[in-house]
Amino acid sequence: MNLLMNLLKKNLLKASFFAFVFSVVSAAALPSFAQAARPDALKLYKSGNYKEAIRVCQEELNDPSRGTAQDIESYVVLCWSLVANKQYREAEKSVAQARQLSSYDARLLEIQAESKFYLEKYDEAMNLLQQYVVIPNADKKGSQRIGLSYYLMGEIYIRQKKWEHADIAISKAVDTEPGMSFWWSKLGYAREQAGYYQDAIVAYNKAISLNASSSDDARRGLVRCQAKLNP
Repeated sequence: MNLLMNLLKKNLLKASFFAFVFSVVSAAALPSFAQAARPDALKLYKSGNYKEAIRVCQEELNDPSRGTAQDIESYVVLCWSLVANKQYREAEKSVAQARQLSSYDARLLEIQAESKFYLEKYDEAMNLLQQYVVIPNADKKGSQRIGLSYYLMGEIYIRQKKWEHADIAISKAVDTEPGMSFWWSKLGYAREQAGYYQDAIVAYNKAISLNASSSDDARRGLVRCQAKLNP
């Protein structure tokens, strides 16, 4: 009888030990499971579901178990999504908070410039864009915004009527992303205003060839330039 009782006690102790270990491991795994179950904010952003991407990022940033590096990634996607959703003031505020954590992240620098541009803070935007485009391998994390940055610089120069500066900036933009018909049209406009009518015709024709169905500005510009060359 004593032998049987001893065996039962040992089995109960083993069971209690394994139950304790299982509870500790399960508790440790809960944050990881919750994180794994959370939707991928970057995929949501890339699919155009900006509101849901914003919600997920804000949820991630409120998670106390995450580290600074993870928070930076959430801030980047949050700010991209806010700008894409035309929530420019919210983007400006969020990116300022993010840059307190990482002032050297090129993606945050660029998105701060974008938010300033859309809020018509052109001097601040230009300063940030000029910093961004000279960073070596600024697009190495896949943000792919070098072309856009040069284009926004060109837009600012157009507003300032600095036509040759705009020509140079937007030429860099279309060199980086040659398939953007609207950028080619703006390049044609900058060249036209600078008096470079033949070069403007080249840009307008490129815009039309890329998107014949929605290039009315390019067509009108083409007609104006041809009139200047053939009065």
